[in-house]
Amino acid sequence: MIRHHPSAGTLLAHAAGTLAPGHALVLAAHLQSCAHCRAEQARLEATGGVLLDDLAPEPLAAGAFAAVLARLDEPATPPPAPPRQADLHLPPALRLPSALRGASIGRWLWIGPGVRYSTVRLPWAPEENVMLLRVAGGRRVLRHSHGGVELTQVLWGGFYDHTGHYGPGDIGETDESVEHQPVAGPEGCLCLAALAGGLRLPWLPRLLGG
Repeated sequence: MIRHHPSAGTLLAHAAGTLAPGHALVLAAHLQSCAHCRAEQARLEATGGVLLDDLAPEPLAAGAFAAVLARLDEPATPPPAPPRQADLHLPPALRLPSALRGASIGRWLWIGPGVRYSTVRLPWAPEENVMLLRVAGGRRVLRHSHGGVELTQVLWGGFYDHTGHYGPGDIGETDESVEHQPVAGPEGCLCLAALAGGLRLPWLPRLLGG
């Protein structure tokens, strides 16, 4: 049962096509598993379509039609090579969301006891900060806050923090106002996350004597 959904503003930005590519990827993974949000997304898109129908038409720029015809004569671009995706040895029966098919996925890298991450590169938006995060049962990630919005979709297992418990299909949405330290459930946790502005580690200045 999915208990945590994206905010109305995030769904609206996705429907309008203005959500950052990394966040859009995570939201697409959530929509794949959440019928409630798919229905809300369809409602927002239909509303947007009605609004577009009410707008006055805009004339095409001079030469626009000729430019389209000229592009039809250009040689076809060869399809890109399939992205490299490391074998992550996922839990049995787990399949990554279809939204990740066009992304490059790196091998697991150690960042702490029981905590590993894999970098997810988006060829269409290489500057985005997206990752898969795997945490062993009962392990904590570093206490942190955020430089911007962080979307985290639970793919397997679960975690909890002061905002609640998150299981498969749940999505967590936090921003720079939230400081937390998620803890994986007994079985562990595998998440897909996109971060804007990076992480802020509140204990680091104290450690460095700042």
